[in-house]
Amino acid sequence: MDQFSECLVMAKPAGPGCNMRCGYCYYLGKAALFPTGPWRMSEDLLERYIEQRLQASPGPTTHFEWHGGEPTLLGLEYFRRIVRLQKDHCPPGRSVTNGIQTNGLLVDEAWAQFLRQESFSVGLSIDGPADLHDAFRKTAGGGTTHAQATDTFRLLKQQGVFCNVLCVLHAANVEQPDTVYDFFRALGVSHLQFLPLAALQGNVSAAGAQPEAVGAFLCRVFDRWIAEDVGRIVIQTFDEALRPVYGVPHALCVHRETCGDVAVLEHDGGLYACDHFVDPDHLIGNLRDRTMADLVNDPRMRQFGQAKRNTLPRVCRKCDVLFACNGGCPKDRTAVAPGGEPGLNCLCPAYKSFFRHSRPGLYRLAKHMRAGRSLRSFSVRA
Repeated sequence: MDQFSECLVMAKPAGPGCNMRCGYCYYLGKAALFPTGPWRMSEDLLERYIEQRLQASPGPTTHFEWHGGEPTLLGLEYFRRIVRLQKDHCPPGRSVTNGIQTNGLLVDEAWAQFLRQESFSVGLSIDGPADLHDAFRKTAGGGTTHAQATDTFRLLKQQGVFCNVLCVLHAANVEQPDTVYDFFRALGVSHLQFLPLAALQGNVSAAGAQPEAVGAFLCRVFDRWIAEDVGRIVIQTFDEALRPVYGVPHALCVHRETCGDVAVLEHDGGLYACDHFVDPDHLIGNLRDRTMADLVNDPRMRQFGQAKRNTLPRVCRKCDVLFACNGGCPKDRTAVAPGGEPGLNCLCPAYKSFFRHSRPGLYRLAKHMRAGRSLRSFSVRA
């Protein structure tokens, strides 16, 4: 079976629809691609997707990711329908898992109970303490959202729902690494992602963080994490940095040598090569006209993914952190870093700083793991 049959599909059943207006959102503008509405995947298309996704997956477990916009806008009954369809079409001996990305504003007790009962994993966006979070994460009416997001985290934790918190590093929070990290530790976050917002990234530059500040933030939090929280808090950025040191492949497309195996299915059935490239040039086809297996195995998916490696600037190919960075996400190569070669990732200074700084500690951690010792017994001073 072709490797692209194993492609992860990020489905957006509510399209770009959202009840927030984040100052750095890259997806609200996609509404221009779908001017007629409504932004809701029809039930016949939803069933076709679920059935064919199960058929195209090599199994034994098929994972579904539900993103947006804001997918909870579709309502709880819509997701109950999703689960029923999965159970109806799941072949004997196979299993299904689900993940949903949300801003948390609509998640109430009923939602939390459903997510627990159906074993959904949840990605929840929180950018730190209230003043830093609310700087850019506003409701459609301009209101604050921090209290609702943190209440949702506590509710999900109370219900025993796995919750991965996503924190965008932007102009407001990137200068305060200790404040941000102390907040997440006090909140009880066990799984955390830091997503740098590049300052040179198109129309979100006002909210963007300078790459040097991103590097300093990651280095400071890393020092605290490796001294205090290994085995207690999983931070995706640090996990990715550990992988090549430990000798296992990257899990995150951002730092893989090639990409193109995380496709996006929009609410109208259009399949695109990447979440950050939902545009006419990267439209692979439509599920109404072609099968899911045919779409994810389209040669253009492979070409898109290999272009990441094939278009690396010369300076990257000679860089000492290439094994960990691999040029970063292609979306961040659209701007030229100051003084940099065309095509250089604008987060390059951050990546160089962080990967070089973290390397000695990660080698100690990898040695500790190879010896079969528990993560919680690790000491960077040993």
